[in-house]
Order: sequence, then structure tokens, then C-alpha cells
Amino acid sequence: MSGDAPTPGRLETREEAGGRRLAFHGALDAGAAARLWPEALRQARGARSLVLDLARVTALDTAGAVLLLRLEREARGAEFRGLPAGPLEAVLDRTRAALARPAPQPPAPLPFLGRIGEAAWTRGQDMLGQVAFLGEALVAGTAVIRRPWRLRGAEVLRHLDEAGLRAFGLTILLGYLIGLILAFQSSIPMRQFGAEIFIPNLVGISLLRELGPLMAAVILAGRTGSAYAAEIGTMTVNEEIDALRVMGIDPIAWLVLPRLLAAMLAMPVLSLLLDLAGLLGMTTVMATLGFPAVAVVNQLQTWVKLKDLLGGVAKAAVFGLAIGLIGCRAGLSAGRGPRAVGDAATGAVVGGIVAIVLLDGVFAVLFFRLGW
Repeated sequence: MSGDAPTPGRLETREEAGGRRLAFHGALDAGAAARLWPEALRQARGARSLVLDLARVTALDTAGAVLLLRLEREARGAEFRGLPAGPLEAVLDRTRAALARPAPQPPAPLPFLGRIGEAAWTRGQDMLGQVAFLGEALVAGTAVIRRPWRLRGAEVLRHLDEAGLRAFGLTILLGYLIGLILAFQSSIPMRQFGAEIFIPNLVGISLLRELGPLMAAVILAGRTGSAYAAEIGTMTVNEEIDALRVMGIDPIAWLVLPRLLAAMLAMPVLSLLLDLAGLLGMTTVMATLGFPAVAVVNQLQTWVKLKDLLGGVAKAAVFGLAIGLIGCRAGLSAGRGPRAVGDAATGAVVGGIVAIVLLDGVFAVLFFRLGW
């Protein structure tokens, strides 16, 4: 009956004058080829001449054809007999042609100048993508300013909690240790000149102008920038971003803007908290050196100006914006492979740290020109 399952393939071996005959029966499909492969190869290797009898083969697929061609190559004088013309012979011919086709050769390596050009082109395309993403975020932000109700306030609060409140412990610990270390290290040379009283000036200005915003930005890049890239990268891999676009929802306004706003608002708070913890650590060292807290406060009031604090807060807000932009873009540009999310998170952290260092240099030049 036509609905019966095909007869499983089997192999019969017969010795003949001057050679060996391998007679195949039934369906020579993938399962039969895998089962008969070891015995068939062993019989073919020991034969001076080989006859492959295919008269009773009822079905043949690519795996069976590969087995037959392998047997033909193993025996020097192999020949096919009994294979009926038609679909079975066509399968064997197609498989033979596919195996005879040369493997694609890898492209020739580029010369040195070519590799430089390729790297420059890739980097240029990446920079253009960053500028385009910044423009999209600016357009979406402008639209939200005109229609504030489109901003998801609950998402902003959630990201504020994750980026700010949950980072308070780490920020306080790191700030206290930085103030402690700076005070100890600066006390060593100043002790030679009896100038330990000026340690609060050095540590206070360093923290408020440079180290506070910079170290808070490093914390934000490591914790929040990578989290942004991982969350949005997972949505990109799962094609949820494409689904949002199909539904007519702008991913920039829906996902990016709440994260950007949360990063910009959290960064000044983290910077101030790190400054306070660092000053507390410096005060602890000054107490061990015999200076009361009143002397430390007097020195800070005399030398630390309001512009130092405001400059640090402004830098922190810009750093937060840069970290949020880089983290969100890394997630949106994630690939589709199994390593895509990890690569996006790594790129967000590295890109965020490089960006804040470059921006810090820009602010240093700007403050110098402004006389700050």
C-alpha cells in the first residue's frame, strides 16, 4: 500500500571474483546511512574492486547519496549498478555536483593602508550613528516638552530609584575612602613644611571640581549605563523594539527619554553625596592629625567657593546625560547573536567612561577660559 512506511535500509556483502559487492536494500535515508556507515566503509576499504548494487534501493536522500559517494572514493575501482534512472539518480547527481563544488575562499587580507581605511570608515559610520541617535533623542525630547503627558512618570521614578537611591551605599563608601586616601597622601609631603592645615583646601577643591563628578560618573556608568544597555539590548534581541515600531510607538520616547531624565537627575545628587562622604573621610584624617572639625570647616569656607560646587554639579548633569545616551544607544544597536547583550553592556561601560573623561577635559578648558 502507498501509505506503508518505507522498508529500512540494509546492507548485504558478497565476495565475487576479484572484488566485493555491496548490495543495498530498502530506503537509504539519513537514519540508514548513519547506521550502515561504519560497516560499509570497513567493507569498502578492504576490497580490491567494489560493486555498489543499488537495484533494490527504494528511496535515496542526500545523506544516503553522500554515503555512496564516500564508498566510491574509498575503493579505487568502485562502480554503481542497478540504480534506476529518475529521481534516485537525480539525487545522486545533485549530491555529486555539490561535493565537487569548490569551497568558498576567504577574501584576501587587505593591505596595511586598506585596513586603516576600513577602520576609519567603520569608526566614521559609528560616529554618524551616534550623531543621528542624539538628534532623534533631541527631537523626541522636544516633542515631550510640548506634550508633557507623553512622558511616563512611573518609569522615570523607577529609573531614579535604580540609578540614584540604590547607588547611595556604594557612593558613600567610595567617597569616604577617596577623601581618606587623598588626605593621607597629601599629609605626607605637607608635613615636611608644617602645612597640614591646608589639606582641607586641596581635598575640598579636588572633590567638588573634579573627583566628585568623575567618580560618581564612573559609578553610574558601571551600574546604570550597563543596565540600560542590557535591558534595551535584550528587547532588541527579542525583537520587542521592532514590535514597538510596528505598533507606531517611538522607542526613543518610550524607552530612552525616561532613562536619560533619570540619569541627569541622579548624577548631581550622587556627586554631592560623594563630595560630602569624601569631606567626612578627610575630616577623619584631620582629626587623627590633631585638627578639630571647626578648623576644617573654617578652611573650607575660606577656600572653597560656590562656583566650585556649581561647576561640579553642572559637569555631573552632563556626565549623566552622556552615560544615558551611550547606554541606550548600545542597547538599541545590539546584534542578534547570543553575545549581543553582553557586548552591548561592555560597550556601554567602556564608551561611558571614555566619554566622561573627554567631557571632563572639555570642561577643564572651558572653566580655564572662563576664569573659574
